[in-house]
Amino acid sequence: MNAESLRVDKWLWYARFLKSRTLAARLCASRRLRINGTTVTKPHHALKAGDVLTFPLGRHIRVIRVSALGARRGPATEARTLYEDLEPPQARTPPSAPSAGERERGAGRPTKAERRATDRLKGGR
Repeated sequence: MNAESLRVDKWLWYARFLKSRTLAARLCASRRLRINGTTVTKPHHALKAGDVLTFPLGRHIRVIRVSALGARRGPATEARTLYEDLEPPQARTPPSAPSAGERERGAGRPTKAERRATDRLKGGR
């Protein structure tokens, strides 16, 4: 490896995509990381400025262009200068209808507390 390249696991750690180099190495070994469309199998794969990385992170697929290699794992503001996000993750939009475990107040079957309040109003118990 020369001065114009860096191990991909180190760069992912420097750019703060993963919390440790071990996790970065596992991502490489899982064969889910691509550099310029080529699947990476080893964490020591050389990475250069201008390369495009594609990898899953959480629920999103990240597409990142490497701007600089970096020399250390610095603060987040420094880490953001190492890459350009080509497809930033979309903000999660709230669902329009309530999910299975949620309902609007007053709709559907009453809760236990609501049923007891109704019973008290009707004079029961």
